[in-house]
Amino acid sequence: MTVARDSKTRRAQQLARRVAVRVGIIVGAIAVLFFALEGGEYGTRDLLSRTSRRAALELDVQQLQLVVDSLQRETRAVATDPGTLERIAREEYGMVRGNRELLYRFAEDMEAAGDTVR
Repeated sequence: MTVARDSKTRRAQQLARRVAVRVGIIVGAIAVLFFALEGGEYGTRDLLSRTSRRAALELDVQQLQLVVDSLQRETRAVATDPGTLERIAREEYGMVRGNRELLYRFAEDMEAAGDTVR
């Protein structure tokens, strides 16, 4: 009976070793897979956040390009179009054309603009 008991004990130990080796291999494979996805300089979450940040920045660049384009059109119009230049001179600086025009400023408008009436 001792031989049978020793043989059963050895088989149980061998079985336990095999299970331990297989569990070790599975745990190692899971660790390698996790490191492949999340480890290193840039993990998966980091790459996803960078992708969304890049999309937001590209949208900002497009919006700013529209602003730049409109400012370039306005600059070109001021430099080449006398009508635009005249409109700005009238609106911003209150200029009039020669002796044929008079500029009227009303007190309400001046007070609203922050000017004082004397």
